[in-house]
Amino acid sequence: MKRTTTVIMLIASLCFAPLASANAQNSVNNLGTCMIDSLNGKERKQLAQWIFFAMAAHPEIKTYSNVSTKDLADSDEKIGGLITRLLTVNCPEQLKLANAADPLALQKSFELVGQVAMQELMTNAQVMSALTGYTQHTDIEKINQALMSN
Repeated sequence: MKRTTTVIMLIASLCFAPLASANAQNSVNNLGTCMIDSLNGKERKQLAQWIFFAMAAHPEIKTYSNVSTKDLADSDEKIGGLITRLLTVNCPEQLKLANAADPLALQKSFELVGQVAMQELMTNAQVMSALTGYTQHTDIEKINQALMSN
């Protein structure tokens, strides 16, 4: 009897796990969407700046950046206030549902928000030019040959 109950519970968990996972993903997406929809253009740029400042703190990159301690502190303060507003004023219900469905909901939602901030950077023509500058030094012929070889 105990074995039968265990098998039934296992089968039930396998059947309903995708549904629970889909509900959790929907809750995470709803929170991310709410936060993204609550951002204005200036705030998206502030997020992009904050991400840049954080990346510029890496010891191997820091020498290429002019980010001061004050710049970083000011950015942290703006983003702290922004995140507080998003989670407590704009999206508290979505936060509760997502957190109940997935303990990593907040992290996953911020990944979506981070993608939006990066898109803010990537749509700039100067950034795209800098990102594609390497193509002038890339040997497409050699790459094509590598793709064609066995």
